[in-house]
Amino acid sequence: MDLIDIRKNKKIGDTVHLEGWIRNHRRQKEFGFIDFYDGTCLESLQVVYDKELDNFDDIQKMLVGCALEVDGILVESSGKQEYELKATNVTLIGSCDETYPIQPKRHTREFLREQAYLRPRTKLFQAVFKIRSVAAQAIHDYFQDNNYVYVHTPLITTADCEGENQMFKVTTFDLNDIPKNDGEVDYSKDLFSHPSFITGTGQLHGEAFAMAFKKIYTFGPTFRTENSNTKTHANEFWMIEPEIAFCDLNGLMDIEEEMLKSVVSDVLKKCASEIDFLNEFVDNTLKKKLTDLVSSKFVRITHHEVVDLLKKADIKWEFEPSYEDDIAKEHEKYITEHFNAPVFITDWPKDIKAWYMKVNPDGKTVAAVDLEVPGAGELMGGSQREENYDVLLNRVKEKGVNYESIDWFCNLRKFGGCYHAGFGMGFERLLIYLTGVENIRDVIPFPRTPGNCDY
Repeated sequence: MDLIDIRKNKKIGDTVHLEGWIRNHRRQKEFGFIDFYDGTCLESLQVVYDKELDNFDDIQKMLVGCALEVDGILVESSGKQEYELKATNVTLIGSCDETYPIQPKRHTREFLREQAYLRPRTKLFQAVFKIRSVAAQAIHDYFQDNNYVYVHTPLITTADCEGENQMFKVTTFDLNDIPKNDGEVDYSKDLFSHPSFITGTGQLHGEAFAMAFKKIYTFGPTFRTENSNTKTHANEFWMIEPEIAFCDLNGLMDIEEEMLKSVVSDVLKKCASEIDFLNEFVDNTLKKKLTDLVSSKFVRITHHEVVDLLKKADIKWEFEPSYEDDIAKEHEKYITEHFNAPVFITDWPKDIKAWYMKVNPDGKTVAAVDLEVPGAGELMGGSQREENYDVLLNRVKEKGVNYESIDWFCNLRKFGGCYHAGFGMGFERLLIYLTGVENIRDVIPFPRTPGNCDY
């Protein structure tokens, strides 16, 4: 039996058999208390044992971190907990010595990052990674229930979507002996015969499948070479990227809002204990923030209107708002607080957005949208895609994109193309929002960031 089963179907007097670990151990002369957990739920179970057990002295020597098998009877507790386990047998399965780093005390998150292979044993990270699991399934459930096809786009690609300087290179060359021809790298001798990269997005390949299945999504790891040490950047992370044929920008925002509310609702329902724990120990506004999002109506406003609001505000900004530039974190915070709701910001300046976004009739902006949420800032970014072949080619040239690497993508516009749209959501950005844990390094099991590729 698992602790989750006991929690759901607890009955005083039941005889149970459990496997798990010691979180804490308090010893008395005639008896002892073991704080026992097995990872199936956030709650632990107090195991009480006494001298009636033949191996009492051996049990007293068991340290925090040891793996056990326990048999016993559920009894009413005389302490704070509702019930406890009166042990009839305690068997040591895996020993643990005094050097075990995860002792029963509060540890800093910085310390726990240095113990990434052990930190899932703490309550904080059990809560975070349980929510990660449930949120991932909730994302799949939303798209599957709405008849999207899940596409496994390639991790190795030759397509230049994010820019070659943002992507890791893939090669089989001996880096100490790279073949060259007239001073240039001779890629004809490499495995794929030309420059190849680890993907930074599944979007381009996803669009190809959207032109066949109408509604698709990708959900997998992506990689960027940004040398950034902020709380929200990592070099390896997961992305959710739906692409929808016959969908314009307004339809895309409808989907983004519906999907996010669906995922948050699932997490609130299935991770109630984890949310309560994080609300108490990490962010005491978390539960209200998530509950409010589910019931809120998302605001829609253009980038130009946002800048108007920012300029009218009686605030001395660190970064002056501009109609030609991106908005800063301080601006995102102000806008979501101003409306007290999530905000879709649309129609961004063309020059600061990607080459594949649809150019608006004004010729100055693109049909792009960012979703800003209270307390977290940007959560999703998307756009209606440019469906006009000639306009797309001009944008490719303007942005200096290597056409040869994406000619097939451009050809989608010539072979039964249609208006279509899509968005991307960094999964870890969502988890920061869902957990209140503000550093991306603490919502990824084994984070890869500049200078850090341990384990």
